[in-house]
Amino acid sequence: KQNHHYHNIYAKNPKMLEVFRMIERIKDNDMPVLIQGESGTGKDLVAQAIHFSGRRKDERFISENCAAIAETLFESELFGYEKGAFTGANQAKKGLFEEADGGTLFLDEVGELSLEMQKKLLRTLADKSVRRVGSSQNIPVDVRIITATNRNLKEMVKTGEFREDLFYRLNCFTINILPLRERREDIPILIEKFLEESSENCQEKTKKLDRQLLSILVGYDWPGNVRQLRNEIFRLSALCGEILTTKHLSNDILPDKSE
Repeated sequence: KQNHHYHNIYAKNPKMLEVFRMIERIKDNDMPVLIQGESGTGKDLVAQAIHFSGRRKDERFISENCAAIAETLFESELFGYEKGAFTGANQAKKGLFEEADGGTLFLDEVGELSLEMQKKLLRTLADKSVRRVGSSQNIPVDVRIITATNRNLKEMVKTGEFREDLFYRLNCFTINILPLRERREDIPILIEKFLEESSENCQEKTKKLDRQLLSILVGYDWPGNVRQLRNEIFRLSALCGEILTTKHLSNDILPDKSE
């Protein structure tokens, strides 16, 4: 079983095992990595695996979801600010780049950045230094950048929504994560893992699945990918006894009765 997981990623699909080999190859250099895949496929786990298996593993891993930061706060969040830089800036604050100095900064949903923020990010990556809001001084930073997106950045470059120069800077090395429906052979391994996790959380014996439930779960398309599967297994664990059955399965996963 050993070769079926890498850090917290579990798989036996050949393309996913290829991802493990890629991580092995790039973990110790500082090339920026772009991770592409649908929402819920575990792009954050791949980013963590690169960091925690590489030479920066003892330094900080800082993660930020670009879609979750208001445009007006993005610059101060990423680059920090000086005391008095704006109303409410009562003391100087480090930004994420400084926090991650020596380690890795993981920017999830990088496709959500406005063109203005893309420009500022590009400048920081090019100069390897940050300028806090309200300061004229550049602070050098040594950070490995890993980005992730569920959007097609190449298309966004064509339509002018994403800067081409930033795309090439982030895209030195691309890792594509398959949606769960294209790696069905991994579903039983993931289920086993989530059942163990759920039983540890509740401090109870690991539960099992009945055969009918397993075949429905393997056959389902999982639009929410691994995240949706995990939530479903945790839900079933909470509702069922020692054996998980189809009795409490979410309605949208149940096969259509009318067929």
